[in-house]
Amino acid sequence: MLLLYLFLLLPLCSLPHIAFSSHCTIETATKTFQKCMNLPTQQASIAWTFHPYNSTLELVFFGSFISPSGWVGWGINPSSPEMTGTRALIAFPDPNSGQIVLLPYILDPTVKLQKSPLLSRPLDIHLLSSTATMYGGKMATIHNGAAIQIYATIKLESNKTKIHLIWNRGLYVQGYSPTIHPTTTNDLSSIATFDVLSGSSASQHTDLTTMRVIHGTINAISWGILLPMGAITARYLRHIEALGPAWFYAHAGMQLFAFVLGTVGFAIGIRLGELSPGVEYKLHRKLGIAVFCLGALQNLALLFRPKARNKFRKYWKSYHHFVGYSCVVLGFVNVFQGFEVMGASRSYAKLSYCLGLSTLIGVCIALEVNSWVVFCRKSKEEKMRREGLIGSSDKGSGIHN
Repeated sequence: MLLLYLFLLLPLCSLPHIAFSSHCTIETATKTFQKCMNLPTQQASIAWTFHPYNSTLELVFFGSFISPSGWVGWGINPSSPEMTGTRALIAFPDPNSGQIVLLPYILDPTVKLQKSPLLSRPLDIHLLSSTATMYGGKMATIHNGAAIQIYATIKLESNKTKIHLIWNRGLYVQGYSPTIHPTTTNDLSSIATFDVLSGSSASQHTDLTTMRVIHGTINAISWGILLPMGAITARYLRHIEALGPAWFYAHAGMQLFAFVLGTVGFAIGIRLGELSPGVEYKLHRKLGIAVFCLGALQNLALLFRPKARNKFRKYWKSYHHFVGYSCVVLGFVNVFQGFEVMGASRSYAKLSYCLGLSTLIGVCIALEVNSWVVFCRKSKEEKMRREGLIGSSDKGSGIHN
């Protein structure tokens, strides 16, 4: 068991870190800025100059395309660090001329829910000027990885120097309507809060990344490894008479420990949701709640376990098996869903978990085959005993009455 923990834990702790730009720059072809900062995702960065006397912010965003027909954008949310409510500037190739165009958009809740296309409209902030240029000038072509600079001059509210910056990029544009961006953890975490006067960042991205790794590690071990091991213990060890009731205590203890550990992981997941406004993983969240509720019901069933000769025992066993196996199956599904939302679908962490899971499946197959061999042997010997071919006390039979 300890080897399985280490086997799974070490690769999970080495999940791919969020990519940072190698360095930010204050120099562009047309302007020099006072400060610059690397952004925590998409290898993006910004540079800016703030004029306190008139609260004017000159800012340039350095981003890159992920598709020849894609888009790149950044914006400011006046009220909170989330996508909804962001006043954005989005650059993309004009569908008619192929030249770069930069249009303003307001990201309201209907856009987030994909109930309506994203349409350009004037911003309700003091945008004094804006422009976008490709690295390489007018001769530059848009391709995967092509760099772009988006400039803007904005007049901030008096005595307000802290801004919520949001940025992202998408695969394609329908007409003049940018479509939804990818929904990996990095893409949904493209948010930073910083002070334009001091340059200090209030981003919690690094802490959230650590919490995500801990959340994923704990849940993969509890729901994805320990819980199935507890089920295996009950199914294949209960028939070994030499163990006596030890199999039950091992089964109950393992399941209880898995549930306690899973509860910790579940609580961390809830906290992550609270600390990540605008970031939602609906399927992963629903599956997590379902697994937790089934796990709680399964452990509560121990308190109401009827005695062996009780007439309700068969109903309790049916309930116990159904809830238990449902919890195990949904746990497997949600662990893999977790790898997807963390952007680790092709990581060593997922490979390690798959190897650990394959080991459990191999053990189950071996034990299942052994159980059927023992069952068939006992059935054959019981038939021979009924026919009087062997005695009931035949030592060679290997059957203990």
